[in-house]
Amino acid sequence: MLFLHNISYRFPNIDLLFNAIHLTLPTHTKSALVGSNGMGKSTLLKLIAGEIQPLNGNVSIQGDLYYVPQMFGNFNHLTVAECLKADKKINALQNITNGEVDEEYFEILNDDWNIEERCQSALEYWNLEISDMNQQLESLSGGQKTKVFLAGIQINQPDIIVLDEPTNHLDLEGRKLLYDLIEKTNSTVMIVSHDRNLLNLVDTIFELSNQGISTYGGNYDFYAEQKEIETEALNNDIHAKERALKKAKEKERETIERKQKLDARGKGKQEKSGVARIMMNTLRNNAEKNTSKLKDIHAEKISNISGDLRNLRSSLKNSDQMKVNFNDSSLHSGKILVSAEEINFKYGEDNLWKDNLNLEIRSGDRISVKGSNGSGKTTLVRLLLGDLEPSSGSIAKSDFNFIYIDQEYSLIDKNSKVYDFAQRFNDNALQESEVKTLLSRFLFGKETWDKKCDVLSGGERLRLLLCGLSISNKAPDMIILDEPTNNLDLQNVEILTDSIKDYHGTLVVISHDEVFLEEVDAEKEIVLG
Repeated sequence: MLFLHNISYRFPNIDLLFNAIHLTLPTHTKSALVGSNGMGKSTLLKLIAGEIQPLNGNVSIQGDLYYVPQMFGNFNHLTVAECLKADKKINALQNITNGEVDEEYFEILNDDWNIEERCQSALEYWNLEISDMNQQLESLSGGQKTKVFLAGIQINQPDIIVLDEPTNHLDLEGRKLLYDLIEKTNSTVMIVSHDRNLLNLVDTIFELSNQGISTYGGNYDFYAEQKEIETEALNNDIHAKERALKKAKEKERETIERKQKLDARGKGKQEKSGVARIMMNTLRNNAEKNTSKLKDIHAEKISNISGDLRNLRSSLKNSDQMKVNFNDSSLHSGKILVSAEEINFKYGEDNLWKDNLNLEIRSGDRISVKGSNGSGKTTLVRLLLGDLEPSSGSIAKSDFNFIYIDQEYSLIDKNSKVYDFAQRFNDNALQESEVKTLLSRFLFGKETWDKKCDVLSGGERLRLLLCGLSISNKAPDMIILDEPTNNLDLQNVEILTDSIKDYHGTLVVISHDEVFLEEVDAEKEIVLG
């Protein structure tokens, strides 16, 4: 069991990230935490794991907790054994084996005589070939680091498992192993992830927003259905408020006009009847006060309705307005863009691929590049684009323009400001106001226009690139995406998906996200062994 009571947290010199958060995870339940980038999902997991401390409130945990982080920089100096939380037992076992009879070693080992075998078995489950348990984590790839931490689940058998974006660097085989582990475990599980296959293995979705945490009893598909229902109801409320606002304004106008007509008629009668001027001034002042009072009453009503309408509109998702309407490629369908014959690439003395590659990319193809971690997917793309030369074989390219969005969003000049970077795409000589309107559509308000790009999150960088493509009038003949959904929240994944699936050009995608590949219609495959 896990309880969060009245949790508040703030980063130094920043407003509260969240305030008075309450959350309960019953024993043996499997839950996921979702929400937009910047809401504090990873921070909340760190609070649960005890990595950081809350400003207020407390975290109560019954049982052993095991935490798999999203970022491994703080752990790179540790050995594999330390990451597995098995170093003390392994050290105790080795000392006992060497003849040391200190009682402390036996207490640490706690009769776990097969700890080394269990560690190797867990590593083998994740297809990790690590013979030296003292090997440092920093020597491993991103996917291997994730797998080391995941192997610790089987070794430690915790009561509570906390996972932060565990599939980010996992290949397809690794993801399937994780899905199987989550399905079979009897531990209490809390996950932050954008992997919809993984999210569909849980029984509860918690949504973190500015209003706190909302609970949805079901998996991600159920949550998405409920959000659609909520959005439809929200739209109905907005339309009702819009009608009420229009009616209130009409009522105000009619009431004021009627009052003015009555006042004018009364004034005429008073003048004909010879009412004294001082009395006429008093009556006129009273009429003006009554009219002003009427205006105030209606203005307050209109203001209240307008406020409700603004709040309702601010609750709507922004996916639709951020959709990029790509132009179609000017190339005729089926034109050969890239042709590779018997290519390979060497790192040192060894070929990257066991067999040389032969492939062809034609205009209009939608291709996914698949393979396990370390199989050379990014290297292949760089070869096809001419950034690298093959060690053997040949590559022929026709003339076409492309945009390559890699995992680090390297297209973005980190030293540039948001508005200045957007202007680089302005081939159509749009007015400054039009560029800024498009930036606002992609959630870059005026307070962000002078912000340096190097402080933008992954999701913000993606949105800025998509905004740039929306500003440009040049449709790329080919779009290449390298693990595009890594580090994106579900809303940004949806924005990217909606933009790409309507693009009628050539698409090459490196991704382990099967749902994304299906939704963007990546029908052809290049599979690397």
